[in-house]
Amino acid sequence: MDVLVLIGRILFGALFLASGVAHLTQTKAMAGYAASRGVRAPVPATIGSGLLILVGGLSVLLGIWADLGALLLVVFLIPTAVLMHAFWTESDAQARQLEMISFQKDLALAGAALMLLALIAHAGADLGLMIAGPLFDID
Repeated sequence: MDVLVLIGRILFGALFLASGVAHLTQTKAMAGYAASRGVRAPVPATIGSGLLILVGGLSVLLGIWADLGALLLVVFLIPTAVLMHAFWTESDAQARQLEMISFQKDLALAGAALMLLALIAHAGADLGLMIAGPLFDID
């Protein structure tokens, strides 16, 4: 089971690493999109969210307080789903469909991150293949 969880952590964390790097290297373009979605202070929000998912993704991938990393990803994903992918505001059918898919994807990833948080916080050191054990303890 340890190897399967490790592979899952790598695959899951890699998605957020790539996105975090994009937030920090393509800040102007991403901030422009955030501004178009009504995000206030889009440049700081883009940098802050990029750092949040970079730290969360690295934490999960490396297994350093991976439960905290999963929680950081939830903190990013749920507001992002609502703020950036508000499909209910779209009048164009195609745009509505694309935003609905992104909204559902973000919520599904948040659900997976919550499950990962629970798994790691419950299993603790028994899970293995992590650099540092969980920060939280859920029995």
